[in-house]
Amino acid sequence: MLHLCSNLHFSIKTWSFLFIFFILAFFTTLNYHHNSPPTSLFYFNTFISSATNYTLATYLRHLTLHPHLAGTTPSLHTALYVKSHFQSLNLQTHVTNYTVLLSYPLFSSVILHFPNGSVLSLALDEPGFSSSGVVKPYHAYSPSGSAYGKPCFLNYGREKDYIALGANGVKVKGCVGIVRRGGGLSRNEMVEKAAARGVEAVLMFTEGEFEGGVERGTVMSGLGDPLSPGWGGVENGEKLRIDDPLVMQRFPSIHSLPISMKSAEIILKSLEGPEMPYEWRKSLRCSTSGRLGPGPIMINFTYQGEKKMATVHNVFAVIRGSQEPDRFVLLGNHRDAWTYGAVDPNSGTAALLDIARRYALLMRLGWNPRRTIILCSWDAEEFGMIGSTEWVEQNLVNLGSKSVAYLNVDCAVQGPGFFPSTTPQLDNLLTEITKKVNDPDSEGMTLYERWTAANRGIKIQRLSGVDSDFAPFLHHAGVPSVDLYYGRDFPVYHTAFDSYNWMVNFGDPFFQRHVAVTGVWGLLALRLAEDPILPFNYLPYAAELQDYTRILSKLLEGRNISLHPITAATQELAAAAKETLDEAKKLKEDKSTDEHTALKRRILNDRLMFAERGFLDAEGLQGRPWFKHMVYGPRNDGESELDFFPGIANAISKSSGGGEQNAAIQHEIWRTARAIQRAAHALKGELIT
Repeated sequence: MLHLCSNLHFSIKTWSFLFIFFILAFFTTLNYHHNSPPTSLFYFNTFISSATNYTLATYLRHLTLHPHLAGTTPSLHTALYVKSHFQSLNLQTHVTNYTVLLSYPLFSSVILHFPNGSVLSLALDEPGFSSSGVVKPYHAYSPSGSAYGKPCFLNYGREKDYIALGANGVKVKGCVGIVRRGGGLSRNEMVEKAAARGVEAVLMFTEGEFEGGVERGTVMSGLGDPLSPGWGGVENGEKLRIDDPLVMQRFPSIHSLPISMKSAEIILKSLEGPEMPYEWRKSLRCSTSGRLGPGPIMINFTYQGEKKMATVHNVFAVIRGSQEPDRFVLLGNHRDAWTYGAVDPNSGTAALLDIARRYALLMRLGWNPRRTIILCSWDAEEFGMIGSTEWVEQNLVNLGSKSVAYLNVDCAVQGPGFFPSTTPQLDNLLTEITKKVNDPDSEGMTLYERWTAANRGIKIQRLSGVDSDFAPFLHHAGVPSVDLYYGRDFPVYHTAFDSYNWMVNFGDPFFQRHVAVTGVWGLLALRLAEDPILPFNYLPYAAELQDYTRILSKLLEGRNISLHPITAATQELAAAAKETLDEAKKLKEDKSTDEHTALKRRILNDRLMFAERGFLDAEGLQGRPWFKHMVYGPRNDGESELDFFPGIANAISKSSGGGEQNAAIQHEIWRTARAIQRAAHALKGELIT
């Protein structure tokens, strides 16, 4: 009742505010018509002042009424809801469909056989959701089959975990591995590392999940539709056969299934054998026997799934630019969810819908952006960024030649704290924007003030991970990117408890964090779409590369390997960045409106925009050629100490210190240096002569 009253309170308060706001906006607009046209600052301020937590809450409530797994009818209804919202705002709206291979569960069971002859069938459904339409917990693209063996605890399933098991005399071959999520590995990496050591099947659990929740997820490697690797999976287009080696290598070779922490505890408490290493026991948040196994209990594991073709739907709203319509600023969020998706991803979808509402308001007040803004609602992200990847692959040439930036929000709100990630040329712009947005948790403070106080300075993460829809834009197309989150982790991740009720009770009861993320996201796009000179600064990029080189130097100390190529290329990029900043300053001061000055601005903007493309290498990363970015991208070994220079990181992880391995590392250093040099030359806008 208290919650209903509080909702009613902020509902009345919000509508009163809106009424006053529109009256003020009406008279302000009249005043501008009689004097001078509104400035960009007027529109920016209007965007900020038109925020309401009520509309965000309303959007989220509607989006999360039903589970909406990609490829299902409820997922289509969610797509139509987003489409109708864009259309109701008179935005140019269209839907792009792809026919792709998705994966769904049919049957699963895990039966424990105890030495005394007793049998226990583990509960695999989450409590209270057996008949709710929520998909049973499963791993998408896991192969079907059965396994029978003794359980063995593998910790995180890392190389060093298997070394520790071996040191304790534990033989994992033929066992059913029990693995906890974390340790820097993807689900696919956990399963494949287990398969390489002869483990029969993997049961995976997440510590700290909410009330018996089970974390669903994909175990497919790579991004996009496995049947159309490198090209858009359009209907009636080319499709590989499902038994094609290129397709089969994307799927794990052994079965896996997620289970709850409670179910994992039943197994772990029954284990005998050698003692767990102290570090494992200390960090575990669940009850165990303190033993590693194998056995003595036996596990009978069965999973049956189906891989089938399904149609996925990307929904777009386009606000055409008035002066540079062929330059695109893209805002993206995925819409599909494993269950209800209140946090992941529909807190971000609600923010996208609210940005559309507020941009439509600006348009009614006379605004049109300089550059084109595209709002993107992706489908099938949870299966491996499929919707966004297919679209990027289909539009690669246009995106490469016309995209200013891609701004991603997946889980807009997970909890407290602001956690942004960017490519470094956008650092300064992001910092500026946070000074314009109120902090949702500290009255009288800006987001910037609270963020820097919490981190003792500015803390911006980078985008090497392959964990949301920015990946195809940055890692494959070389588009400058941003990824925004409020909150780091949340205990209902990919479970049936990721619901509107969880959000209003725990995540963001008054939706003020939603307001903050929406403000930052929308203002970033406005600046990128409106500023005559793109607000890119490549000096932080050069500084970041210098830091990476210092870290790499320490790691390679004592080996006959030279980092001079990267050092020299980074110095060249820093010089180009400084020259570009000076040129931009002069052009900003030049108020001329003639064609020659406009052309000079356009040429400078192109250089700023294309420099990121320079970091791409046509051959891509060794073993993963689809990923082409030489500074940020996934490592083949998730345990690598480096989360930058992925080609170098991969070469180091394969190296044992011999001359041949050193030569491979040196080659990757040269490849990375050439990429940095290409970016510097693009920024200077000069041909090498």
